[in-house]
Amino acid sequence: MPIISKESELTPAVLKVMEQTKEPRLREIMVSLVHHLHSFVRDVQLTEEEFQNATKLLNKMGQQSNDKHNEFVLMAGSLGISSLVCLLNNGNNGTTETTQSVLGPFWRLNQPTTPQGGTLVRSQTPGPCLYVDLKFIDSNNNPINDLMVDIWHASPVGLYENQDDSQTEYNLRGKFCTGTDGKVKFRTVKPIGYPIPTHTTVGELLNVQNRHPFRPAHIHVLAYKEGYKTLVNQTYVDETELIESDVQFGVTNALIGKLQLHSDPHPEDGDVGDWYSLEHSYTLYEGVSKLPIPPIK
Repeated sequence: MPIISKESELTPAVLKVMEQTKEPRLREIMVSLVHHLHSFVRDVQLTEEEFQNATKLLNKMGQQSNDKHNEFVLMAGSLGISSLVCLLNNGNNGTTETTQSVLGPFWRLNQPTTPQGGTLVRSQTPGPCLYVDLKFIDSNNNPINDLMVDIWHASPVGLYENQDDSQTEYNLRGKFCTGTDGKVKFRTVKPIGYPIPTHTTVGELLNVQNRHPFRPAHIHVLAYKEGYKTLVNQTYVDETELIESDVQFGVTNALIGKLQLHSDPHPEDGDVGDWYSLEHSYTLYEGVSKLPIPPIK
């Protein structure tokens, strides 16, 4: 490697080293990363103080992450990176709508097995009843049998159970298996839109950008079976203006569920007060069934 004598010689020297990477995909990524990072530094004329603050910020984000919180996933969503990766890798490489979405920071492995028609409510959780009917089909519109489906969502106060000591473990979480009709049915409580954590680095960024921290109400869906690409989804059930201003840039038309308010008695459970129904369908395509890396334990 030559000794650097001026700024213009640096990037070619670094790229030459990156080109020595043996693994082709890693080489492609590292060459592009160095090229764009160096261009970014030149474009904004990054100062020494700004660089020091940036490295301090990244270190701080690592310290803020733990078994129950992943600050890097939160930051990726707030910059639109998570949604961009999802859209580029689905829907004909981003050219058509898709029911794929981002995983989010709160999926957990080993969610409790729940029977069809069962409830996700595992501890006292006040809120309007929500009856959910989801259908999973293949690319030929055939229902998918024996599909494993994880469901999780926030409570009516806007907190997931891993954030809220008043909820029992795995409250508002469940694992289902589809039958021959390709459906998953369950009862829960209607979630509301909620703010992402604002006491950490992402919250500081939102504050200086004058951005609100809210996500529209949604239910997470993860479906997997050998022979199909794993479906990661957020189905939106929000009735407010948040549906058009998601802080994580996650809402697309294909992800908005059919939500309906009912005032008459429920046909099976009788008088439950005003209640909601949610229907939505999902298409899975042939591919590799691989579970994502859990962002929390």
